[in-house]
Amino acid sequence: MKKLLFRKFIQHNIRIFLAIILSIGSIVWILQSVNFLDFITDDGHSFKVYFQYTLLNFPKIIHRILPFVFFISLFYQIALYEENNQLLVFWIHGVKKIQLINIIIAYSILLTLTQIILGGFISPKAQDEARSFIRNSDMDFFPFIVRPGKFVDAVEGLTIFIEKENKKGFYENIFLKDDLGNNITEMKSQIIFAKNATLINSKERRYFKLFDGKLIKINNDQIDVFEFKSIDFDLSKFTTKTTTFPKIQEVATHILMRCIIFEYNNELEKFKDNNYLTCNTTRIYKVRQEILKRFFLPIYIPLIALISCLLILKSKETKDYRFLKFLLFATIFFVIVISEISLRYSSYNIASILFFTLFPILSFLTIYIILNMKLRYKI
Repeated sequence: MKKLLFRKFIQHNIRIFLAIILSIGSIVWILQSVNFLDFITDDGHSFKVYFQYTLLNFPKIIHRILPFVFFISLFYQIALYEENNQLLVFWIHGVKKIQLINIIIAYSILLTLTQIILGGFISPKAQDEARSFIRNSDMDFFPFIVRPGKFVDAVEGLTIFIEKENKKGFYENIFLKDDLGNNITEMKSQIIFAKNATLINSKERRYFKLFDGKLIKINNDQIDVFEFKSIDFDLSKFTTKTTTFPKIQEVATHILMRCIIFEYNNELEKFKDNNYLTCNTTRIYKVRQEILKRFFLPIYIPLIALISCLLILKSKETKDYRFLKFLLFATIFFVIVISEISLRYSSYNIASILFFTLFPILSFLTIYIILNMKLRYKI
């Protein structure tokens, strides 16, 4: 009978957990997908690329909200069971409170392992696949740079303003600013004003044909001005501003671990992986933080489960039950906040790393030992 009660409890929590995480995850995914519409409107990617990219970001969303959703589902279930007197069924059938707590802890450890797999392998792989769709996209963003009445900088190094388009398909009053590779020691650019222009967009060549205007070339402090009747402005050298180099959360775990190993051996200068990761003294802190997020942040989940289980200690009939419920809810929320804040500063020195990794473990052991001693002889 005890095994049946435990199984029913876990199955009920899984149903609540899945309902909440899929609901919240879907809402966050939709909101995020709206933000990604720039891939179509500004950069000219296809709807297929847009859908694939947004869909592959869903595991990242689940990974980020999982600890909070687990806390909500478990806390809600325990409070619901107490309100409906369902916990009495456990005690009547000889289930000790510490036995139920141990089952919940074991369940939370399995969820912790799931979170590690999701954050350490599935989410980075999905995000890298999503970025690969952007890198390999056969896009045509040039029609999107023509927007009469707006300044457009959808392509790197080029700003365009077109006043209007006439009935014959010609653009009137064109402004183009082309950055010709600016750096600290040298500033080069050219500015073009034209009364009329047309966009030639063929497979062989893409360019603006400009009529009746001025070309201003700027080289540091030197400025040259030329008038023209007709010139072509080549667009083939320009590329989209969409980021194609992987962000650190998209890099595979084994590459991040290689970076950590090279740092440990004082050989960062020998690390080479230009396609995925720049590993140097300025980036190593981010790499450490990402490793801690993937493999150590999930250990807060059993602590969250244990604190939630403290709600079992008191009956709803006691005067301070509501206060205890509020106190435990606030405590768990505080623990989640602490985990996120300590993660941000965890990679800067040994003390911060030790606090981030040891705080949940020591807190869990302390609470569990005290709880076990208190409940040892109680039902």
